[in-house]
Amino acid sequence: MHLFVTGGTGLTGPAVVAELVAAGHTVTGLARSDAAAARLESLGAAPLPGSLDDLDALRKGAEAADGVLHMAFGGDFADPDDLERRDVAAIETLGHAVQGSGKPFVVTSGTAVLPAGRVGAEDDEPDPKGIAPFRIPGERACLAFAAQGVRASVVRLAPTVHGPRDHGFIGVLVATARETGVSAYVGDGANRWPAVHRLDAATLFRLAVEGAPAGSVLHGVAEPAVTLRSVAEVIGRGLGLPTASLSPDEAATHFPSPFLARVFGHDGPASSARTRELLGWSPRHPTLLEDLQHGDYLAAHGA
Repeated sequence: MHLFVTGGTGLTGPAVVAELVAAGHTVTGLARSDAAAARLESLGAAPLPGSLDDLDALRKGAEAADGVLHMAFGGDFADPDDLERRDVAAIETLGHAVQGSGKPFVVTSGTAVLPAGRVGAEDDEPDPKGIAPFRIPGERACLAFAAQGVRASVVRLAPTVHGPRDHGFIGVLVATARETGVSAYVGDGANRWPAVHRLDAATLFRLAVEGAPAGSVLHGVAEPAVTLRSVAEVIGRGLGLPTASLSPDEAATHFPSPFLARVFGHDGPASSARTRELLGWSPRHPTLLEDLQHGDYLAAHGA
């Protein structure tokens, strides 16, 4: 297939593009800069100049392709309304471009949309009062196209998609520990996160484009419940720093923002049982704690 991809040069995107190309697909990726275009070309993809807000470019890319994979998500997290608006506008533009075609249309979300405090499943309804409500309208906009002749599906990624050169949430935890001299967790640290290795996530995206049924919600989750205390302890040992419990108020000033403090205190385990059964997905790359111990998270600065 010829696939149009947004977010192909983000944290997870290059692995996804490489996976698609290796499987024999032709990829065109949205590129908002010369550097992004060069990165896509190095992965074997053709760049299409444009940004997430360039709806004409999105439409052009989708209309010319046999399927669409939307991973881009940008803006200021201090303005969640803007995040939501931009995401929905992009999804609706892409979806309308393939409406009635039967083409695959895969949109990215996160398991953080699910209710906290219990293991979330693929068929659970998102929680508008949770930590990521700005993702919910995008999910709904995508899935609405399943009734409009589009093989639309949503991939909810774990909050940590780990792997080399990760500057996401786990990278923030490591950087904050280095800066403050303590590897911290919130409360008793028993709150749980799902996790997935970047290469396993890339395989899931490929499987979704190739065969996910219309209306599917899929979970990019290899491990359902890693405690944040265990993460902090591995970071502490690796950097030779003490670990410490912080109250929510202390966490709000310890971490780079109150939003991140809330994220690091979030308890949101999630299952991928239905996803594995539906697509035959079987994660096989290192776990989060293995990656922390043996990957480049702690070695980058000589730890």
